[in-house]
Amino acid sequence: DEVGLVVTHVTEDGFLRFAGVGGIDCRVLPGKRVFIGAEGVPGVIGIKPFHLTKSAEREKAPEQDALYIDIGAMSRDDALTRVCVGDFCAFDPEVMEFGDKYLAAKAIDDRFGCAVLINLLESNLPLDCSFAFTVQEEVGTRGAATAAYAVAPDIAIVLEATTAADLPGVDDSKTICKLGGGAVAPFMDGGTVYDRELWSLLRDTARERGILWQTKEYISGGTDAAVIHKSRAGVYTAAIAAPVRNLHSPSCVAKISDLEAAALLTRAFLDKLGEIYG
Repeated sequence: DEVGLVVTHVTEDGFLRFAGVGGIDCRVLPGKRVFIGAEGVPGVIGIKPFHLTKSAEREKAPEQDALYIDIGAMSRDDALTRVCVGDFCAFDPEVMEFGDKYLAAKAIDDRFGCAVLINLLESNLPLDCSFAFTVQEEVGTRGAATAAYAVAPDIAIVLEATTAADLPGVDDSKTICKLGGGAVAPFMDGGTVYDRELWSLLRDTARERGILWQTKEYISGGTDAAVIHKSRAGVYTAAIAAPVRNLHSPSCVAKISDLEAAALLTRAFLDKLGEIYG
C-alpha cells in the first residue's frame, strides 16, 4: 500500500484534476512526475505560473484545486484515449542511493515492510507465522481489518516506516526519531498503545543482539495496528519500523543501516518468540 492520487475530472483542454489517496501534503506535489493507470501513462503535476500569482497566494501552500496533471494531451477527447476518470496515479518509482548510504524513493512506506516479509518467507522460521500484505492502510487500515479477522492471530507484528523529523528548524523534542538511530520500536502512536510486554521484549532483544534501536519520542501517526489490536477479542500487537524523512512524498529518504537494523530486529524478535512459545 502507498499514498497516491486518483483522477477525478478531465478538462476540455486535456488536463487532469485529481484527489489525494491517503495523506499527501500538497506542498510536495508541484513539478513531480506521475504514472497513471494500468498503462503507466506519464504526466507532470503543474500549477499556475509564479508570475501570475498574487502575493497572498505566494504566502501559503497551494491547495489541491490549484493543481493539475499534464499528460501532453491536446483536448479532453485526446486525454480520454489514454486515461479515464478513476485511474490511480503513482509517483515516479526511481530509486536513488546517495551520500553516506542513504536511499531516496517513493513509497518506502511501505515497500520496506513488504521487503522484510518476503525475506522472512524465504527463510526457516522458529514458529508458525501468517503473512499479510495489506491494502488501503493509508485510507483507513481497511485491509488489515479484514486480514486480522480472517487470520485471528495470537500475536501480531506490524512492519512499517515512520516519520523522522530530524530536520533543520525542528525542536529536538519533536523529531520523533532519527535517521542513523536504528530500528524504531514504538510504545504508542496515534492509533495504538502497543502491548507493554511485547514492547519490553523487543527492547531487550535488541539490546541482547546488539541491534541499534530507538523509540518514537513524540506521539504521532498510526499503523495497521490500530485495527489489528482490536480485532475479535483483541490481539497482542507490536510494531517495528524504519525511520524515514519526507514520509508520504515522492522522495522519501531512509538510511540503509536503519532498514537493515529493522529487518534484523524482526527476525531476532521472531526467534525470541519461538523460544518462548514455539
